[in-house]
Amino acid sequence: MSTLAALAFPPLRATWLPAAEETLPPHLQWREAEDGDLPFLRQLYADTRAAELAAVAWPQLMRQQFLDSQFALQHLHFTTHYQPAQYLLVEHAGAPIGRLYLHNDGHEATVIDIALTRAMRGNGIGSHLLRLIQTIARRDGLAAVVLHVDKRNEAAQRLYQRLHFTTEADIGSHLQMRWPTA
Repeated sequence: MSTLAALAFPPLRATWLPAAEETLPPHLQWREAEDGDLPFLRQLYADTRAAELAAVAWPQLMRQQFLDSQFALQHLHFTTHYQPAQYLLVEHAGAPIGRLYLHNDGHEATVIDIALTRAMRGNGIGSHLLRLIQTIARRDGLAAVVLHVDKRNEAAQRLYQRLHFTTEADIGSHLQMRWPTA
């Protein structure tokens, strides 16, 4: 059995955010991620780890096996520990370009993960999505929006700081950041 065949999205899903057509520019959409999206999501995961793995002198097969196993473990962690959650596939003109995974516990929102393909990074899409989450969190009376960022991802840290997230904790390889709605 392939790694992807063993993965699935949980049947219980949150419905926290409004429909994409109510909130996003016309060229952007989001929709609930489906099991059929897993090959794209696995490739997106590999794309986010490309710079980190560039320095590793592994044969291509070993690199792919490592990325497949890490993607599977991450997916299992997200779908097990954040329930219910919204697992959204972000699209540009109908083509998948990223993912946005969110959890709302009624007190605060957690950005479980936000990732865009390399070609779409730096175009303001991530900023737009995060500002929208902030707006909805404030509208819904949540206390904060929380996220985690890899310490090595300085570009993401700068984005979060521009959006007024502050570092709340150093948790090893990641920083926990918070944006209070008040």
